[in-house]
Amino acid sequence: MSKYFPGKFKFTSIIVFTLITLIIGCEQKQTADPAKEKAAIGSLLDSFNIAAAKADYNKYFGYYAEDAVFMGTDATERWTKPEFMKWAKPFFDRGKAWDFTAVKREIFLDGTGNMAWFDELLSTQMKLCRGSGVLVKQGGNWKISQYVLSATVPNTILDTVVVMKTAEEDSLLRVIIK
Repeated sequence: MSKYFPGKFKFTSIIVFTLITLIIGCEQKQTADPAKEKAAIGSLLDSFNIAAAKADYNKYFGYYAEDAVFMGTDATERWTKPEFMKWAKPFFDRGKAWDFTAVKREIFLDGTGNMAWFDELLSTQMKLCRGSGVLVKQGGNWKISQYVLSATVPNTILDTVVVMKTAEEDSLLRVIIK
């Protein structure tokens, strides 16, 4: 026995240290297999696109978190889930919404395995578009928290496109900046 650490103190210290280590170890979340999570997210995104193509309104919007935000190709298109649902309802009601197919996709996971983000090139009726977004795990299921749809513009024609959209977007900027 050390004169500085009596036996009882040493034993108590070891027990306390062990308990703290166990508590900290139990509190750290173990992330799921990243490859399986990415596959699940890829499957979700494919099913999400198929639901739109089949005009399955409830299934399509079921992939979104309740507090989700959708941003479309037009600068004025930033909608909460209820706003987007209202805007999209007529398209789904006519039996055909939009038909997007991912041609290239990247998926990334945070360290906890509870948040992911993606970007993808999509083949659409607008030709190539880019979809990107954030997903969160809620109740063990992935939900889209933010989705951004962007129209791609080849650099070789960008100057022409800028000229085409200048008047309309200058007017919009004057309204936004006020």
